[in-house]
Amino acid sequence: MAKAFAYESSDIDWCEDNYKYSEHVVEYFNTMSSFFFFFISPVMLYLLHPYAKERNLAIHLVWIMMIFVGLFSAYFHMTLSFVGQMLDELSIMWVLAVGYSMWFPRKLFPSFIKDRTTFSKLVFTITVITSVSSFVKPTVNAYVLNCFGLHLLYTLAVEMRYCTDQKVLRLAKLSVALWVLAITCWISDRFSCSFWQQLNFCYLHGIWHILIVMAVAHATTLIAYLDANNEIPYSLPGLQYWPSDKWTIGLPHIVLKGTHKTRKQC
Repeated sequence: MAKAFAYESSDIDWCEDNYKYSEHVVEYFNTMSSFFFFFISPVMLYLLHPYAKERNLAIHLVWIMMIFVGLFSAYFHMTLSFVGQMLDELSIMWVLAVGYSMWFPRKLFPSFIKDRTTFSKLVFTITVITSVSSFVKPTVNAYVLNCFGLHLLYTLAVEMRYCTDQKVLRLAKLSVALWVLAITCWISDRFSCSFWQQLNFCYLHGIWHILIVMAVAHATTLIAYLDANNEIPYSLPGLQYWPSDKWTIGLPHIVLKGTHKTRKQC
């Protein structure tokens, strides 16, 4: 057990030079960039609160758990320990599980699933089994997690087929672009390390941290917007950007023009 907590006990070692800036931190830039999760998560919790309050406060679990993703990511890159690796990967897996449980469209449920409660139990069961099995071959966990991104892209494509709102379409394109840039950095750092070492630029995994947080912020807002249209259409959801809706770059969030108090009673 002690070996699992030991520095560099993980089989994974990213491209960044080890112990370059500190004898206590294996990958300094990868560790520091993980703290970007701490900056974005509280802001997204605040921005999505009106929607969560109207829809389901449990939705806040996504960004609360994203804080832990940042914490475990920082711990992993600081130590490159086996325990750090598993905490990092399992926290991401459970964020995905919560997201699927809360937001996966009802119309795409398997035929034997009749309600969201049953679907959530199924997701929970699968996630528990996957969490346990992830210890069998830890080196493949990251690739499996990234495959979920492809399924999310497919789900969004299905949901966006008939969308004509230009602001929503722009958010969708930006979400995909950020994800593609992020995954490109992740793959390049993993498989083209020698090339980046020649350029003395071994920071792509740290850039992945920043890009993936922004991609998640945009994608979860888009998914939440589509969910609000399906589940609470009386709320008349719209999209805005923080800190200013006039800015080209910002954090997207949902504004509700109606609430349950204005919902028409029949």
